[in-house]
Amino acid sequence: MQTREWIAAVGGQGERLAAAAEQAGPSAPVPTCPDWAVRDLLVHTGAVHRWATACVADARTEPADLGEVAKAAGALADEALVDWFRAGLTELAHVLTAAPDDLECWTFMRTAPTGSQFWARRQAHETTIHSVDAEAAAGLASPIASTLAADGVDELLCGFLPRNRRLRVEEPASVLVSATDTGDHWLFHYGPEQPTAARVSAPVDADATIAGTAAELYLALWNRRPLHGLTSDQALADRWADQVQVR
Repeated sequence: MQTREWIAAVGGQGERLAAAAEQAGPSAPVPTCPDWAVRDLLVHTGAVHRWATACVADARTEPADLGEVAKAAGALADEALVDWFRAGLTELAHVLTAAPDDLECWTFMRTAPTGSQFWARRQAHETTIHSVDAEAAAGLASPIASTLAADGVDELLCGFLPRNRRLRVEEPASVLVSATDTGDHWLFHYGPEQPTAARVSAPVDADATIAGTAAELYLALWNRRPLHGLTSDQALADRWADQVQVR
């Protein structure tokens, strides 16, 4: 995906989140985030948006304090939260649009060539996944474009998975992940050491497979739907749900 497409996803998916939050109400439980109500979802995502905005707008070399931003948001009245969220969403999209494509700033993964590209991509998926959460609270389920979903699978496998400290087994294993509608493939390895992952140009032999449409993979690998039914390794499905959470 191109930077402009990530920015468009931030705005579109953010509005989808806000609309679902309005429909569900601030006290509605979020089934995909069992400890959260919609209020918590708005506070978290709105705070992350402002955190990312500060990184890009100020070309920061160190991160802003996300906890302080979230603490301030937590004091807001329920009726003010959606407007607060939308204001932060608008500012984030504006800052990402105005940033030069080669802007360097603080990031926490090497998943894009520059800082501005990293934050456009990261916030596209941060916002999309949490829009899924908001819609779950409202009893809705909008489709996710296959291109966006495949890009999110790539970010998760090649960016977040190698940072994981919990997915460990004694015997090394390989897993081929295939998007049946886009033709994208990834291979990851896990065992007693830190996982590794990379995109591959075609299917390769592996100990297990995970296959489905890009949207199915996106939701399952982000633990927004069960991985069962998409993999030949049911133990892996259980292990993934228990041990692979993005923090």
